[in-house]
Amino acid sequence: MSLNVIDLIKGQLGPALVSQAATQYGESESGISKAISGLLPAVVGGMANNANQPALLDAITGSQSTGLLGNLLGGSSNNSLVSSVLSAIFGDKINGLINAVSGYSGVSNSTSSSLLNMVAGAALGSLGKYAADHNLDRNSLSGLLSDQKGIVSSLLPAGLSLASLGLGNWGGTPDVATEKVKVTSYDEPKVEVNRGGNTHVNVDRKDDNEAGSIWKWLLPLLLLALAAWFLWKQCNKPAEQTTATTDSTAVVTDSVSTMMPTDSAMVSTNKVDEDIDLNGVALKGYRGGMEDSMISFLKSGGYTNAADDAVLKDTWYTFDKVNFKMGSSTELEAGSQVQLDNLVAILKAYPDAKIKVGGYTDKVGDEANNVKLSTARANYIKSALEKAGVGAQVIGAEGYGSKFATVAATASDAERAIDRKMAVRFAK
Repeated sequence: MSLNVIDLIKGQLGPALVSQAATQYGESESGISKAISGLLPAVVGGMANNANQPALLDAITGSQSTGLLGNLLGGSSNNSLVSSVLSAIFGDKINGLINAVSGYSGVSNSTSSSLLNMVAGAALGSLGKYAADHNLDRNSLSGLLSDQKGIVSSLLPAGLSLASLGLGNWGGTPDVATEKVKVTSYDEPKVEVNRGGNTHVNVDRKDDNEAGSIWKWLLPLLLLALAAWFLWKQCNKPAEQTTATTDSTAVVTDSVSTMMPTDSAMVSTNKVDEDIDLNGVALKGYRGGMEDSMISFLKSGGYTNAADDAVLKDTWYTFDKVNFKMGSSTELEAGSQVQLDNLVAILKAYPDAKIKVGGYTDKVGDEANNVKLSTARANYIKSALEKAGVGAQVIGAEGYGSKFATVAATASDAERAIDRKMAVRFAK
């Protein structure tokens, strides 16, 4: 059975490294994990697609001396060996890959680029060690890489494909072979073999040709008549009544069924920090993200002109960067505080505005515990805002558990991350 190279490399990219990377780059651990889940199959796919390239094989067999595995976080970014390998396997597709993974995971483009180098370093080091431990020659190593083509695309997380990463068909799917069909002419003798092994020739008779010519004009007439009958039936079919069905979740108080088109959980692919103008003060956030959407709504007069809470209750603004550590309601992941500070700044700039905090979990686990956890997290955010001096503007906090989760409990952790979120809405 062929070795799954991705499983081999995963051992070098464990939770400890993810946590260190999140702290160093100011990102959430879930964002780092999602980025790695997309980059690892892409890197292995690139290597598999260049399995016979001498420069790649030399880099792998020589990777032991570079000490890549001993310092993946710091030693891969400026490593000339890693850079040359990435250029060799991706060429001009590197920027497209970085942008796609950034949009998928929510990390910045610069972080995505650094993680690409880190993953490539882990791949080179792991493969180099495996080749040395198992005495693989260049041909064996090339064969091992080629074997990965058939599994790479299936290991990409939901939401990503080789095409979306700009890598084309690297999944090892062969071109569909066109079967050569030999069409026997009506005038060509047909050779048959009888049970005794003797052959004889059946010569087509003239009347067979004449019979075939009848079908040449009769078949189109039959098809035309059938099409006319079908159209006549359709024209005389009574119009079906369409009953408008209202989504039951659309009228639930404080639901997240109606999200803004620019909700931060649905930001466009390129998530890059930009200066978001808050009445002359620049906040760092994503274009179309939480800060940008909230400020735009406030500047438009939407909050001031809202007659009551009913107008506001269905529009939620999801935090792009605020994430809790797995299972915790009191520990935020690295990089979360920046967005909390931005929210405080927005509320202070608009002292009449009031908000409510909502917490959400994925579908894994007991629902009662999920509600309890999400409520505790919502209250934690509320408490943090109170300590920052804007508590009077936070009128409530509520946990919804997995009530609005959309991803199955059986999905991967990276896929379920979209359901584990915190959000706020304006309130009156």
